[in-house]
Amino acid sequence: MTDDVLIERPEAYPGVQVIRFNRPAKKNAITRAMYAKMANALTVAGTDDAVRVTVFLGTEGCFSAGNDMADFMAFAMGGTMGQEVLDFLRALAGAAKPIVSGVDGLAIGIGTTIHLHCDLTIASARSVFKTPFVDLALVPEAASSLLVPRIAGHQRAFALLAAGEAFTADEAQQAGLIWKIAGAEAIEEEVLALAANLAKKPPEALRIARQLIRGDRSDVLARIDEEARHFAAQLKSAEARAAFEAFMRR
Repeated sequence: MTDDVLIERPEAYPGVQVIRFNRPAKKNAITRAMYAKMANALTVAGTDDAVRVTVFLGTEGCFSAGNDMADFMAFAMGGTMGQEVLDFLRALAGAAKPIVSGVDGLAIGIGTTIHLHCDLTIASARSVFKTPFVDLALVPEAASSLLVPRIAGHQRAFALLAAGEAFTADEAQQAGLIWKIAGAEAIEEEVLALAANLAKKPPEALRIARQLIRGDRSDVLARIDEEARHFAAQLKSAEARAAFEAFMRR
């Protein structure tokens, strides 16, 4: 489990912490344990002067296929949801230092919404962004129901979050969900170089600029909690159990 997500501090990129999904056999689906490890890494970065920027990366051809369906099924069948996901989302939304992400290939569910909290995202042309929440009888998460309409407008937000339409990298860039498109072979190098450049900037000036750009986050944190209540309730619903069972039979 511990290697399903790697926390790295590359010597070649001083000041940069990398959170790397490393579960390619499961398309980097995120388990509760992985969420806990990532939340801790973000929390540590917030108070560690050696970390100035955090980077999220996946594996070749896949950033993340979203939440691990086994965890969903366990909760739907009477288990406990756990606090790990919510702890991670709150740490992500409240991160005090810049976050950069690199996407190559699949970015599903949280694999898409995580980038709403990143300051810069570079994706390969073959990347696909999709949030099939409603198809699984669930609801948006990570404050996406607040942030995507702000960034992209109502119709694009509805297409992504409610209709479950997939966005190409071009469409995601046009919608303002990502910053830049690069070649698949260059994603990691470009993202790490970008993060290292940010890490060299005067940290207090960068912190203030970022805070001014992002604004107050209380509404984002409140929406994360509101979505989580609906999400947990839907996970227990008959329509969600039916959707999960159909998914697992595929």
